[in-house]
Amino acid sequence: MQTRSFSPIDRFFGEIDKAIKVLTTPAHASRAPAAGPEAAALGEPQRCESVRLMRVNHAGEVAAQALYQGQALTARDTEVAAAMRHAAAEENDHLAWCELRLGELKGRTSALNPLWYAGSFAIGALAGALGNGPSLGFVAETERQVELHLRGHMQRLGGADPRSRAILEQMTHDEVRHGAHAASLGGEALPIPIRAGMRLTSRLMTLGSYWM
Repeated sequence: MQTRSFSPIDRFFGEIDKAIKVLTTPAHASRAPAAGPEAAALGEPQRCESVRLMRVNHAGEVAAQALYQGQALTARDTEVAAAMRHAAAEENDHLAWCELRLGELKGRTSALNPLWYAGSFAIGALAGALGNGPSLGFVAETERQVELHLRGHMQRLGGADPRSRAILEQMTHDEVRHGAHAASLGGEALPIPIRAGMRLTSRLMTLGSYWM
């Protein structure tokens, strides 16, 4: 069976369609969200804090979708592109879980999500164009930083919101696996200035999504 070849215009509109779906369509998980014990009704201060933290994590998953799609688009190797798309599918589960939890908490997603998506897609496409080693190294470093970020959020939640904490624990497990897989495929260690720039970008996104 002959594989259809897509033109640059086809791919362009395909990426626009993916972006619209991520930003406007409720996400559907292929796996059930991590089950956590139900706690007593949260007090208003804790509910607001949980909403803000889960909004940040939802924004991070929006950015992850864009990063992986951008890297898959410009990847030079079909195996790497397939790995990126597989990771994006699992990240979609995280997106759905965060969205579900925000609904349970009567919270909203970040108004800045379109900005995070556009910027992350551009960064991902650039990383993919640099070749397999740097692209996979970017994934490994991203997942390492996300793991630290999620562990920090779990500490902030403590035992007050076990439902949100259980979701973040499952997300952390997946992120560690994604990073290890990228490294095993040949990810190269990134220079210190690039890693520092990634941390700064992450902080800006975290701060913006926490409040907006």
